[in-house]
Amino acid sequence: MITPGRLRRRRPPYGRRWEAALLSPVILTVLISALAFSTPREIAISRLLPVAPALAAAMWPVLPTILLGTFCLLVMIGLSFVHTDLGTPYTAAAIVAVTAAAAYGSHVRRQREEMLFRIRLVADAAQQVLLRPLPPRIENVEIESLYLAAQEQARIGGDFYEAAATPYGVRLLIGDVRGKGLSAVGAAAAVISCFREAAYDEPDLRGVIRRLETTIIRHSASYPSQDLPERFATAIIAEIRHGTSHVKLLNCGHPPPLLVHHGQVRVLEPTTPSPPLNLATLIGAHYYVDSVAFTPGDQLLLYTDGVTETRDRTGKFFPLPDWMQRQGPALPGELLDRLHQDLLHYSGGRLDDDIAALAVRRPNTQAPDRPA
Repeated sequence: MITPGRLRRRRPPYGRRWEAALLSPVILTVLISALAFSTPREIAISRLLPVAPALAAAMWPVLPTILLGTFCLLVMIGLSFVHTDLGTPYTAAAIVAVTAAAAYGSHVRRQREEMLFRIRLVADAAQQVLLRPLPPRIENVEIESLYLAAQEQARIGGDFYEAAATPYGVRLLIGDVRGKGLSAVGAAAAVISCFREAAYDEPDLRGVIRRLETTIIRHSASYPSQDLPERFATAIIAEIRHGTSHVKLLNCGHPPPLLVHHGQVRVLEPTTPSPPLNLATLIGAHYYVDSVAFTPGDQLLLYTDGVTETRDRTGKFFPLPDWMQRQGPALPGELLDRLHQDLLHYSGGRLDDDIAALAVRRPNTQAPDRPA
């Protein structure tokens, strides 16, 4: 199920294959039992019966595992009436010992699964706070978000985005913290929290970005780590003011957004580059804002580098501008759905980096505003 705001992950391989795997201990038991009754005593297929409860412990709860071991023991006792001198006591003892060990292993596995489930619930709650679902419409702008984790079990990462309706118009943020682990997640959370306040307070985008710069510097100083020299963030802030036909962009070392204007795709490279967050003290704290036409019917795509750095089997990068040109008119949600599927298809279902994207569209018809 896709949650609002499209926080997506690839689903685990449940389905027919998983159901077949769950039945494998039963199938194995029936197969061994049938062979044991139908083959000569010298082959001694019955010695394989302890394998069934051992296999069940990897997938089944404790009670079904014990019941399967009991059934194997009964099969072995039944075989002793058909084939004499089969070594029944030794095989039966092995079945009892393996079943007891399998039951204990199943109990430990279930406890760890429950603990992992609780940890995932906490991680999902943190994900909802860090990347909370965005409304489908903010004032007169349609917006959708996408987040794809590189790992199936991942919940949160260093990519981030946010959108807010402010007195100065709709303001958008997307970025990527360089670094790994919890330090990158903490830095992303600090930047987002600062943006949620600064976007309402600062009348100019330069003021917002300076607040974000100060926040990430303080966060890095408060939580030093081995990857501190790499802990910087690229980001883009966009502003769509009320009653204007332009969008303002402040790009701090981030991949340039794409704009579909009158059916043509433009790569919005910054006129003058601005430094990434936490690097202004090294290369100068000069920030530059570009203004681009953004009329009704236009669409803007902001994304992290995980999109353009997705590779196919030959090592070629995903051709995002060409892909965007082929899409034609589409609602933001439809556009991100296509991007999601095409990225997975292009990479063969394996993503090497987290991906975040925002699709923003100014509709042709002015519909009544919804509260953000």
